[in-house]
Amino acid sequence: MKKTAIILGATGLTGSILLKKLMNDQRYETIKLFSRKKIEGLPKKVTQYIGDILTLQNFKAEFKADEVFCCIGTTAKKTPNKETYKKIDFGIPVTAAKVSKENNINTFLVISALGANEKSAVFYNKTKGQMQQEVLKQNIPNTFILQPSIIDGNRNETRIGKKIGLIIFKLIQPLFIGPLKKYKVIKAEEIAQAMLNLANTKTFNKNIITSNYIKEISKKE
Repeated sequence: MKKTAIILGATGLTGSILLKKLMNDQRYETIKLFSRKKIEGLPKKVTQYIGDILTLQNFKAEFKADEVFCCIGTTAKKTPNKETYKKIDFGIPVTAAKVSKENNINTFLVISALGANEKSAVFYNKTKGQMQQEVLKQNIPNTFILQPSIIDGNRNETRIGKKIGLIIFKLIQPLFIGPLKKYKVIKAEEIAQAMLNLANTKTFNKNIITSNYIKEISKKE
């Protein structure tokens, strides 16, 4: 039986790659996108629901699928207001998980970040950690929280500082061995593929998946 998938964050770097993969995957008959802006030129198998996803519960009747892929995320530069930042990085994934639970969706995947910790003094890490806690509280049977390290990929925007940092980080990667492997740069392509593999195999025995394991899972097609 062919499946229906929901994507949140399909216009972002990882979400856009995942969307392409799902469109080309014959296991999926319908893909539902929930976003603020419409994406033009998509095939008929993609249905778009446009509106304020900060109030995602308003879409509960349409929020039905076999799997939910939550690729939502912002940055401090894009969203300097901490209250708004938390509404996006905490509020949207948590609401999505709650609505998924209410609608009996048994597979929920969300992108967090390496270093996420609800007790962290760093606002970004603390917010991600709190999000993870609340998502896990929903007890969705197949919950996978991915914690990527620095993400590499072709972005639509120009971030000079981040590009320079990425180059430097790549140069020192050979030093990351043993427990430090999880800090290696990871490609958005690898994250998207790992999400797809996890959704269709459900074989990983942990809910929280660090960057090094994301890389491994992405290779198991």
